[in-house]
Amino acid sequence: MLMAGAILTGCQSSSDKVENAEDKVQEAKDNVADAQQELSQAIKDSIQQFKKESEEQIIAYEKNIAEFKVRIAREKNENRARDERRLAELEQQNREMKQRLADFNEETKDKWDSFRYKFNHDMKEHGKAFRDLWVIESKKN
Repeated sequence: MLMAGAILTGCQSSSDKVENAEDKVQEAKDNVADAQQELSQAIKDSIQQFKKESEEQIIAYEKNIAEFKVRIAREKNENRARDERRLAELEQQNREMKQRLADFNEETKDKWDSFRYKFNHDMKEHGKAFRDLWVIESKKN
């Protein structure tokens, strides 16, 4: 009798163990799903914040372009054509940066990281070109 009870109890323990293991597996799957959802939301938030900050910088560049146009309009003819070309290039780059930012919709971490790295690099180069034009303008005056 004691032996039968031990065997019966042992069988129940095995089924309980299997059920507990299944519960733990399901809990782990739920945790992974939650973590993936949190990561996805964090990436979306990061993208939105980055886009907002970049759009603000692009708007600042647009204001700079407008200021440069006024300055260039007052220049002598020999400098005006050259500066208008430079400014047109900067204006085109600004439009392209704005469009790239608007077109980006990927939400995978790898693609986002790659886009952000390249876009930041291009924005820095674009800003440097504006600063260089500003320095050239300042030296003329």
